[in-house]
Amino acid sequence: MTPPSAAGPASLNQAGAEALRRGDPATARRLFERATAAGGGADSWLGLALSARAGGDAAAALAAADRALQLDPRSLRALMLKGDHLAENGDGRGAAAFYRAVTTVAAGARLPPDLAREAARAQTLLDRYSGDYAAHLEAALARDGVSDAAGPRFRRSVDVLLGRTQVHLQEPRFFYFPELPQRAFYEREAFAWLPALEAATPAIRAELDALLATPEAFAPYVQAAADRPATGGQGLIGNPDWSAAYLWKDGRPNTAVADRCPRTMAALSGAPLYQAPGRSPSALFSLLRPGMRIPPHNGFVNTRLICHLPLRAPEGCALRVGAETRPWVEGRALVFDDSVEHEAWNRSGELRVVLLFDIERPELTVAEREAVRALFAAVDAYGPRIAWSA
Repeated sequence: MTPPSAAGPASLNQAGAEALRRGDPATARRLFERATAAGGGADSWLGLALSARAGGDAAAALAAADRALQLDPRSLRALMLKGDHLAENGDGRGAAAFYRAVTTVAAGARLPPDLAREAARAQTLLDRYSGDYAAHLEAALARDGVSDAAGPRFRRSVDVLLGRTQVHLQEPRFFYFPELPQRAFYEREAFAWLPALEAATPAIRAELDALLATPEAFAPYVQAAADRPATGGQGLIGNPDWSAAYLWKDGRPNTAVADRCPRTMAALSGAPLYQAPGRSPSALFSLLRPGMRIPPHNGFVNTRLICHLPLRAPEGCALRVGAETRPWVEGRALVFDDSVEHEAWNRSGELRVVLLFDIERPELTVAEREAVRALFAAVDAYGPRIAWSA
């Protein structure tokens, strides 16, 4: 029964919804028009949009949906209706934007079954439009021969544009130096001293093998500190599956290991080891046991780079920095910025071991390096220092 003229928006909305359910969009539309005229909110305008659409009046449906979204930008049904309207009118990119909004609003929400089905439909349609868009771009770039000529950085920019990967920026946990290049991996060719280090790989590995014969030379990389809480740590604190034998630690040679590895120490002498009194240089044999995974994390400062010289690198071991993953290859160094989120894993049945050390960041001037060292010294002079271990 049609409510009396004095009925409020809530009663009119309920009656309009009942009319829609029984397949009477004309009556539903009249009721929702009265509800909106009586000051009804987003629900009244959404009902008007749904009833107008059911009655074949696309223009009125779109106008009502737009008004509903003005009042409630997160209305799933209104977002879906707007996406469907744009799709029907050939605007795939516009439709995809609204379907993406549906999936964003629905993520993690407890939805009634009908809305859950609509959210699933939005995801399916979004995937289709995203695939069509990606195929169009790839075809256009291939036709023009752009991608191959522009190189890997351009390829990564396309992956970001298409949502295939996310942007990872420097986020050091302790100290951030601004305006440095946002680069995950550095190419080996940029470091003139690297070939000599790589050439020493057989000698360095021989010294590593001698250390491995005495397991007490290695200790868990992440150690508990008496003056810091041992909560968190992602299961790494005291875990021997990620272990280290230090050649340089806290800015000083660790003679117990360094004296047994003279050729490794000689090879390191040609590298621009990072200088931070009481902290660096830091150089170690880093060991990952089979099945070990180091969870995603960020280093403490962005004023250094990390170098890995792989010494034992079975298949199934890799390092991800930012959006890029590279396998370790024995004797072939990797240089990266550990202030960018990174993780590592050993999915093989053997040990993975790298010679790990920090180096000066080439973009910093001599004056900037000295200033940073002075700053860190002042920080450490204030009280017990925070370790940079992981």
